[in-house]
Formats: sequence, structure tokens, C-alpha cells
Amino acid sequence: MDTDDLEPPPRPANAPRDLSVLGIGELEAYILSLDAEIARAREAIARKKAHQAASAAFFGGSFPTDEK
Repeated sequence: MDTDDLEPPPRPANAPRDLSVLGIGELEAYILSLDAEIARAREAIARKKAHQAASAAFFGGSFPTDEK
């Protein structure tokens, strides 16, 4: 018997966490970490939009976006 068989399979990185096992403080810390990640994603979007606008201004055109 291999010990790897006893370990649970790895969870995908984007899989939702089991919130029922977390205490109030842990849930609050989890929310803060999610807020920080959302802010980081919004900053990345702002940088990409600024880069896209600068490219459009330089090349005199518009570029397609991922927005639907």
C-alpha cells in the first residue's frame, strides 16, 4: 500500500473553501484576503486599460476588448 493513496487529492486552486470549518476570525481574515485579491485584479485591469489607451493613441486606432 502506497502512502499517497491515504492522502486526499489536491484541491484545485480556484475551488471554493469549506467555510463551515472556519471560525469568525478566520472568516474575517479570509474576507480581507479576498478583498486584497480583488483590489489587485482591479489594479491589473486599470494598468491594462491604460496600456491599451496609450497604444490606441500612439497607433491612432482602437483595439478590441474582451468586454461583452
